[in-house]
Amino acid sequence: MAHPHYLWTPPPVPSLPVRGGDTRYPVGRIFCVGRNYHAHAVEMGVPVDKATARPFYFTKSASALVESGATVPYPCGTANYHYEMELVVAIGAPGFRVSEAEAGGLILGYAAGLDMTRRDLQLVAREQGRPWDLGKDFERSAICADIVPTGDLGVLAKGAITLAVNGQPRQSADLAQLIWSIPELIADLSQFYHLQPGDLIYTGTPEGVGAVKPGDRITGTIDGVGAVSLDIGQPE
Repeated sequence: MAHPHYLWTPPPVPSLPVRGGDTRYPVGRIFCVGRNYHAHAVEMGVPVDKATARPFYFTKSASALVESGATVPYPCGTANYHYEMELVVAIGAPGFRVSEAEAGGLILGYAAGLDMTRRDLQLVAREQGRPWDLGKDFERSAICADIVPTGDLGVLAKGAITLAVNGQPRQSADLAQLIWSIPELIADLSQFYHLQPGDLIYTGTPEGVGAVKPGDRITGTIDGVGAVSLDIGQPE
């Protein structure tokens, strides 16, 4: 079969390194879970009652992916640029309408990630009942460290998750505080999508989100998984 004659060269496939070898994880889709820690939901002014709610999601383009350790320019169109520290689940097997018991079999590994947010634009959209794309799905807004294969970690249910800005602690919680657990999220998301290898799930951020400015350095850690870092550069 002849190769198609594209009008221009397609961009490379977004990917992340896999710890312990020289392979890379090609990223297809990025799903993000909103309000998955009670204290963060409260600080955002929208408390969550798990008894009457179910998870909700937004997406980021795979082209928004940036590897940990990068410097990104302060984004255009915002005056309130926020960090959100998150555990990222890397899907490694297909699954559709899976049960919670089956969910662990879809996990290839985990990573430490940052869901960077143009908070002012997100809140305007929220107040007007509009999509969050301008606040969430923008260039260089999905930061992720290397993928740590599941191995002995199994299905993560606990572990400290922290973030600091310029060495000053800003976020500190435990994965045990997730409103919806990893198996619950995978099972629920698979009711709406055919999950595929290459799908990333950002599982939500704890309380303590806040703004950063040019010159700031963000560092975050998740016990047993690893660390992520990002430097904020000058606006373009």
